[in-house]
Amino acid sequence: MQESYREVLRWLYSAQAAGVKLSLENIRQLLEALGNPHRELSCIHVAGTNGKGSVCAMLDAVARAAGLRTGLYTSPHLVEFNERIRVAGRPIPDHAILNHLGTIRRTIAKSQCSPTFFEITTALAFLYFLEERVDLVILETGLGGRLDATNLVTPLVSVLTSIDLDHQRILGDSRAKIAREKAGIIKPNVPIVSIEQTPDVKEVIDEVAAANNAPVTYTSKPVLDVPIALAGSHQRMNAALVEDTFAAAKLPISRKAFTAGLSTVFWPGRFQVLDSQLTLDGAHNTSASERLVQTWQECRPGASPTVIFGGLRDKELHKMLAVLTRIGSTFFLVPVKNPRGQDPREIQLPPGISASFFSSVEEALTAARALSDPILVTGSLFLVGEVLALTDPAFGRYQESHQ
Repeated sequence: MQESYREVLRWLYSAQAAGVKLSLENIRQLLEALGNPHRELSCIHVAGTNGKGSVCAMLDAVARAAGLRTGLYTSPHLVEFNERIRVAGRPIPDHAILNHLGTIRRTIAKSQCSPTFFEITTALAFLYFLEERVDLVILETGLGGRLDATNLVTPLVSVLTSIDLDHQRILGDSRAKIAREKAGIIKPNVPIVSIEQTPDVKEVIDEVAAANNAPVTYTSKPVLDVPIALAGSHQRMNAALVEDTFAAAKLPISRKAFTAGLSTVFWPGRFQVLDSQLTLDGAHNTSASERLVQTWQECRPGASPTVIFGGLRDKELHKMLAVLTRIGSTFFLVPVKNPRGQDPREIQLPPGISASFFSSVEEALTAARALSDPILVTGSLFLVGEVLALTDPAFGRYQESHQ
C-alpha cells in the first residue's frame, strides 16, 4: 500500500527525536546509497552566525534575475516544511516530497544507516535539485559547518557571513572556536568570500584558508547605489557580499540582474512589516538583536514598540532582552511551540524592566493590538512562524518543528 504525503512527512518528523548529530558519517553513507546526487550539482555554500538566510535569499533572487534556474536550501521553515527547498523561487510540491522521501526511506532500510531529520532533508533537497536540473544551488548550512550535513559538497565558492556567539554549547564558547567550525566549509583551492569579521574570527579564517590554499576575499564596502527590498543598512553589506560571491564564482551577473534581484528579494520573518502596527523579526541571539535594534531605529525612529518576545532555552534570552530595552518599554513574554522553548516565567529579566506573561503568542497579540503602540515580535524564528500562520493564511498551516 502506497504511503500518503502526511504519513511520510510524519516519518520524517519522527527523526527529530534523535536530535542533532554533528557528524558526516550518516549523510555520506546515505548519499552514497542514493548515487551521490550532490556531486552533480553546482553550489554556492553559505555558513555564518547571522545573515545566512538573507544572503542566500539575495543570491537566489539575483541568480534568477540573471536567468539561472536555482535551487535554494534553507532552514528552519517558518510555517510549512516545503519552504526549506525551493526551485526557481517555488517551494517543493507535496508530490515531490512524497516521491523522494519514499526513495530515501527505502534506501535507509537497506543501508541500515540512521540519519537525522536534517540529514534526510538535505538528501531530499539534493535529489529534488538534480531532478529539476537546476543551474545553481544556494546551500545554507544548518548548524556550524565542519560537520554539517551540507558539507559534502565541493562548491564554486564558500561564503562566510557574520560570525558571532550562538549555539555555544555545541560549537564552542568563544568566537574563535565557533569560527573554526564555520570555516570547516572551506575546501582546497575553492575561493572564499567573507563579510568583514572581528580580528579573532579573521585570524581563524585566514589560517584555515591558507591550509587549504583557498583564496579569501573580505567584503568591506557596502552597496550604496542599488535599492534593496530587505530593511536595514546592514543588508547593504550583505548585498556587497553577494556581489563579491558571484565574482569569485565566475558567474556572469549583469548589473541589471543584480539590481533587479536586490530590489525584489523577499525573505519573510526578517524585519517583515505585516501591517501598520505589526513587525516580525526572527533575531535569536544577542548580535542579531543588536542589528534588529539598529534597523528599528533606522526604519521607525522615535517609535517605542510593544515587544512580544519568546525564545529557546539554549539562547541568552536575558541578554537579548537587555538589548531590546533600547527601543521597547512594554514587554509581553510568551512560550514558543518547540521542545527547546523556554518557559517565559523563567526568563531572567534585565534590571529595571517588568513584563507581562501570556500562555500563547495569540493572546499576547490580542492584548498588544488593543494598545496604540507599534508591535515587534522577536526572539525566535519559530515564534515568527507561529505569528505568520496566525495572521496570513497564504503562508499555510503551521507545522511545528524542533530544528
